[in-house]
Amino acid sequence: MIEKTIISVDEAINIIMDHTSIMGTERVPTQNALNRTLAQNVIGGRHHPPWDNSAMDGYAVQWEDIKNATPNSPTELRVIGEVQAGGMLSRAVGQSEAALIMTGAPVPNGADTVIRIEDTEPNGSLVNILKPCGQGGNIRLEGEDVMKGERVLHSETLIRPAEIGMLATTGHASTLVYQQPKVSVLATGDELTELGEPISPNQIVNSNSYSISALVQESGGIPLLQATAKDTKANLESKVRNAISADIALIIGSVSVGKYDFVKDVLGDLGVDMKFWRVKMRPGHPVAFGVLPRSKYPQDGERLLFGLPGNPVSCMVAFYQFVLPAIRKMTGRQNLFLPRVEAITENDVQNNSNRRHFSRAVTRYENGKYITRLTGNQGSGIISSMVQANSFMIVQEQHGEVKAGDKIQVQLLP
Repeated sequence: MIEKTIISVDEAINIIMDHTSIMGTERVPTQNALNRTLAQNVIGGRHHPPWDNSAMDGYAVQWEDIKNATPNSPTELRVIGEVQAGGMLSRAVGQSEAALIMTGAPVPNGADTVIRIEDTEPNGSLVNILKPCGQGGNIRLEGEDVMKGERVLHSETLIRPAEIGMLATTGHASTLVYQQPKVSVLATGDELTELGEPISPNQIVNSNSYSISALVQESGGIPLLQATAKDTKANLESKVRNAISADIALIIGSVSVGKYDFVKDVLGDLGVDMKFWRVKMRPGHPVAFGVLPRSKYPQDGERLLFGLPGNPVSCMVAFYQFVLPAIRKMTGRQNLFLPRVEAITENDVQNNSNRRHFSRAVTRYENGKYITRLTGNQGSGIISSMVQANSFMIVQEQHGEVKAGDKIQVQLLP
């Protein structure tokens, strides 16, 4: 195990990514594939639509018959039948003929245009066309959405509701996706009590486990909420031993000053190879990362361990910078990091330290540019500042002062 190394944000990210591998694949029912990542290209098995079909209720006609129709001089056609969605007309539409057709129904042979019903006047077995449309109007063409053999979805695509629709359209009852990592969430500290339990005057509710579990789920992982570890070596070792059976273990409040050597001994005893202990950032300075070597679990590969700060805001900021990209990489995502934009700040901010600042901010898009402002009190225990925020204002190390009206980099939250 290495000493109390303090590294930069970028160095920390590189180390984590070097030890993070994409997971295996599994097949799931398509209706359960939302927010998963495709592990295969999706190919159209047939044309969609499979035939020319009507875009609305109306009459299928030959355009040459009705091209000169007007309300004062309508074109009279003989109605030879009706086509419902899922049906077919038994004969072709001939000259001076029409077929009543419903939305989605196949356009019968012989017809090349559909006149919407509002532009017609039925008259028994006849229909008067009052207004033409362009030739081929109101017809959805065979294969205009998907062609047989066409790649309609790429592997590594995040599956949204629209992709679910495409998978169903192309006949995929199940879908091959990347597996989701199981992520243990373990908070530590005698001062913590759980929701619903009695709380004494010297205790606080364990909020971190719930916010971080929600972040794990939002990021694509499967959170495994652990019972809080007490401030004894035996209890912590027992809880950490259980936590590191998951693909990722998140230990909250275990690496701050005062507990450092204690936790270091526990992780060392369990065979965790710690890569770093602290990062040059604010908030979130006491962040640790280590791996359980492949030799410990040869069938599963390396397992990742993160030590996150106990202060609620620091914990969430550290998660977004380091754990989020690891989970996204494991689940096959292509966009691993929070998106960045350049925004104009409405606040004076400064950073003369060697730590990168991630300040909670509200960012909006207005008149073709992003504008950002701080949420107010930036204390690492102010959870309300995260509730108000939709972004992080990034002030680089040793940047000095940024004046209101200057441009600054901003990370947009999901």
